Amino acid sequence: MNQANIMAQMRKMQQEMTKAQEELANTVVTGTASGDAVKVEMTCDHRVKAVAIAREAIDPEDPETLEDLIVVACNDALKKADDATQSRMGQVTGGLHIPGLS
Repeated sequence: MNQANIMAQMRKMQQEMTKAQEELANTVVTGTASGDAVKVEMTCDHRVKAVAIAREAIDPEDPETLEDLIVVACNDALKKADDATQSRMGQVTGGLHIPGLS
């Protein structure tokens, strides 16, 4: 394979990666805790879009439990976002691990 072919393949992969990153920035995942008592919507580039808390999850006498549920929902959303990112980028790179993309 000559250098021109390699460079063309690299440009194509770069374009595909840019497209995948744009798609992921617009892909929203939802993390939940305690059933659906707390929901966190997040894009796959880790921007929180919305937080929803069911009334029954709000106890003025026990704010720590609600705080814990929010953390659980955020971590669930982060895991789903990371899984979606790894899956999508794996399609672009053919499973080749490139630091900083997963």
